[in-house]
Amino acid sequence: MSTYETVHVNLGERSYDVLVGEGLLAEVAQHISPVLKQDRVFIVTDENVAPLHLEILEHCLDSAGIQCETLILPAGDQTKDFVYLQKLIGEFLTRKIERSSTIIALGGGVIGDLAGFAASITLRGVDYVQIPTTLLAQVDSSVGGKTAINTPQGKNLIGMFHQPRLVLADVTTLDTLSQREFLAGYAEVVKYGLINNPGFFRWLEKNGDALRDGNRMDRIRAVVTSCQAKADIVATDEREAGKRALLNLGHTFGHALEAEIGYTDMLLHGEAVAVGMKMAFDLSVRMGLCPAEDKARVSRHFDAIGLDTDLDHIQGVPWQAESLIDHMGRDKKVKDGRMTFVLVEGIGRAFLSQDVAREDLMATLEASIGS
Repeated sequence: MSTYETVHVNLGERSYDVLVGEGLLAEVAQHISPVLKQDRVFIVTDENVAPLHLEILEHCLDSAGIQCETLILPAGDQTKDFVYLQKLIGEFLTRKIERSSTIIALGGGVIGDLAGFAASITLRGVDYVQIPTTLLAQVDSSVGGKTAINTPQGKNLIGMFHQPRLVLADVTTLDTLSQREFLAGYAEVVKYGLINNPGFFRWLEKNGDALRDGNRMDRIRAVVTSCQAKADIVATDEREAGKRALLNLGHTFGHALEAEIGYTDMLLHGEAVAVGMKMAFDLSVRMGLCPAEDKARVSRHFDAIGLDTDLDHIQGVPWQAESLIDHMGRDKKVKDGRMTFVLVEGIGRAFLSQDVAREDLMATLEASIGS
């Protein structure tokens, strides 16, 4: 029997649970059956995840009499675009998906975002279940109903709010991640401490090494704490009209960095967010909002855990502050032509601001990219 904890996302009729624990994948049928409208599901996964986790998922579903059809996509952020969205929906329709069918997203953030978006617009909306297999997806992208694809103009600019029916976060899948992939997800864990939970950040400073090195109980605690923090925010601001935007700490900078290099694996999303959070603290210090020691403390923790947040290790990229600002100008949080930043007054004290002087922004960018 699996052991797990439950986080409830309270959205009225669209409420759902996030189950976090060990062994959930092997017992998926008993958890998913109550939310299915018919015994037919479509599994969407990628070429990296399929060899690791697909067989056990298919076997469990087949054993319970649940018919499953599987679609395997190329791995990587470049799959999250219009081309693969069209291919995915085309496959659903060719295989005669029905409104009572359910889509299962088995994979990381790319698969979750793409499959969720496809679910939101196929037949005007079908149900989907998230089975996130990366730390980043377990603590962030699988919870909250944000689905999207990328465009040349920016990250996640085309999408829908479409809540899943269930999220199953089996921390045993994290054992298959490379250290680089795990640490990229760890950046999103740290984010929750930096936004409004300084006690959680202190816990990460003490236990981050054990979490990174495979301690299952610490991993469950980190995922549960992160999911609960996100669930609390989503329940009060589902469509990001206010408070939910705080979850974008570091993302305005990070998305610009990703767009600049064309969403390649030279810089993973979580790595870009980590760099972006350091930039947010740097900008806040320059504006006299945040103690310099808090900025230094965040940097020390990233260094101690082994998360590289220096851009100089990415060879051959001619970073330009003006180009990054141009990307930021297309950010989803832009309002009335003005960029919105998540800034900090210290660790655990994030807030939104549109009052950022261009010279301070330029100084932060130039210091980070070495211009």
